[in-house]
Amino acid sequence: MNDYLAPALNDNPQAILRDVFGYERFRGPQQAITRHVIEGGDALVLMPTGGGKSLCYQIPAIARQRAGRGVTLVISPLIALMHDQVGALRELGVAAAFLNSTLDWQQADEIERRLLAGQLTLLYAAPERVGTPRFLGLLDTLHAHGQLSLFAIDEAHCVSQWGHDFRPEYRQLTVLHERWPDVPRIALTATADAITRADIVERLQLQNARPFISSFDRPNIRYAIVEKKDATRQLLQFIGRQHAGEAGIVYCQSRRRVEELATTLCAHGLHALPYHAGLDADVRQRHQDCFLREDDVVMVATIAFGMGIDKPDVRFVAHVDMPKNIEGYYQETGRAGRDGALADAWMAYGLQDVVNQRRMIDESVAEEDFKQIMRGKLDALLALAESTGCRRERLLAYFGEDMAAASAAANMPDGQSARLRYRPGFCGQCDNCLHPPEVWDATDAARKLLSAVFRVQQASGISFGAGHIMDIVRGKHTDKVAQYGHQRLSTFGAGADYSEAQLRSVLRQLIALGAIQVDARAFNTLKLLESARPILKGEQPLYLRAADAPAREKRERRGKQGNARRPLPPVAADLDAAAQQRFAALKAWRADTARAQELPAYVIFHDATLAAIAARAPQTLADLQGISGIGAAKLDKYGADVLHVCAGINAAG
Repeated sequence: MNDYLAPALNDNPQAILRDVFGYERFRGPQQAITRHVIEGGDALVLMPTGGGKSLCYQIPAIARQRAGRGVTLVISPLIALMHDQVGALRELGVAAAFLNSTLDWQQADEIERRLLAGQLTLLYAAPERVGTPRFLGLLDTLHAHGQLSLFAIDEAHCVSQWGHDFRPEYRQLTVLHERWPDVPRIALTATADAITRADIVERLQLQNARPFISSFDRPNIRYAIVEKKDATRQLLQFIGRQHAGEAGIVYCQSRRRVEELATTLCAHGLHALPYHAGLDADVRQRHQDCFLREDDVVMVATIAFGMGIDKPDVRFVAHVDMPKNIEGYYQETGRAGRDGALADAWMAYGLQDVVNQRRMIDESVAEEDFKQIMRGKLDALLALAESTGCRRERLLAYFGEDMAAASAAANMPDGQSARLRYRPGFCGQCDNCLHPPEVWDATDAARKLLSAVFRVQQASGISFGAGHIMDIVRGKHTDKVAQYGHQRLSTFGAGADYSEAQLRSVLRQLIALGAIQVDARAFNTLKLLESARPILKGEQPLYLRAADAPAREKRERRGKQGNARRPLPPVAADLDAAAQQRFAALKAWRADTARAQELPAYVIFHDATLAAIAARAPQTLADLQGISGIGAAKLDKYGADVLHVCAGINAAG
């Protein structure tokens, strides 16, 4: 290891964790990561959303700064993320700042002055700024004086063309290693399959970095995927029955859909706001601030929203349109339940989603090799959606993880989520495990659909779409059927005893299985693939998920009626009556304090910290020590106020 990288430590990560951040214990590999980086090693960190990635570079930044190594540069893709993290660090007494387009030249000049004077521990900047000659010159000056301590590259999947959120400007970050090879680097992401990981390593020249791959499991998230019938109605029922009055995110594919759905949710009494790249920047910022600082906002958004959102009490993430791949789905659903309490990931998807996603891939201008990888990623998501087995098991398998190993590695925040006890193929926290789907022998229906696709191609010399194929199989006399004479085909009416819902479900699953291809370049027509042959010949039986039955919907509805409204956040649900009063008063005080400082409420204290304070009923500052989330700076800044709030409730009681 280079001598430059071996600081004479005058602090240790455990002490920083306790004294600065207010936590007694590290989670998962955090301790090993922080020690490795403090000692000057490069690291590639894959850790799920809510797993505590930021501590993995913030603690080394503080330790190395105290050892005289200077400032840590954090490369972050989003202005909102910079603002929130810098605000949170300042609340902890850590000297942090950002350089971005929200600053005027005088403010930026002051930050640069403090940077060169050695008055900062962490500096946040966007990749676009890092590559400018002026900024590189600042880093040269710092390095010349031995004051360039560490590079932290957050959201590192943005560097990969195979990732779900590729940002070309991330490619220029190779300059960090090329220009200052003796400065250690840590790259972090919550989402990357094997292809994306390899691309991150190559693009950022991290071949010698030590990989730290945490479990991808989020045991507090319940996964559910339903057949799309009327997505808006289904969404309203889901929110009303399980998450009324709670914060959530709803993802849509198009800006128009975002606007329409947000309006509909508001009309049904929900506090919903739209967010997409077509909105004015001031409107987006205002809506994001409202989401972060209020308790009951439902953000309806495209994928333009969410990266770096640290709001801990998002109780659900819903998709009314299918994402592009499992990485995107995992990243987006991972924004729920960051506090470790129970949260839901809900998605409605149907045949049109499959058609739309395949069309977007086929019509893109990318090279064919790229398209093939994107099709493979989409197929993996389709397999997850159509699976009749444990969704969590399949989701983890995509990232190369065994569910039993995930169970052993599960490490949620203390007192916030019980570790689940897995048994093979059963997680107890997905719809397929909680309500096993009906499976039926769909071989006959599948053969009739496949045969119809083949026969119309043979008879007409052209291909047709899903709707026309189902009309033929069900024996419907439409104008198009008559126009092409398809009523004379042997497959006409062959599946009249199957409902449209059944055939649509089978057709969707045949596409997911790769037996049928949707050709977006030919008006979304259907073509048979090689894997259809054994099914057509009767050599391969096909047992598929049954179309959702009304009886099952009623059963699930009855089972969920009791969860319609939680009067308290899950972390405070077990408090007694007196503690609940203290908790409510503390939340009101926190809201006022956060508003006065223009910060999200969770930056002051998380709900879990307020619940722990309420349960302890503190009377002295000493009583507050040791509560998770209260470090030295927050104890000094807010301790007296907290005691005053609790005393007022105790006196009133």
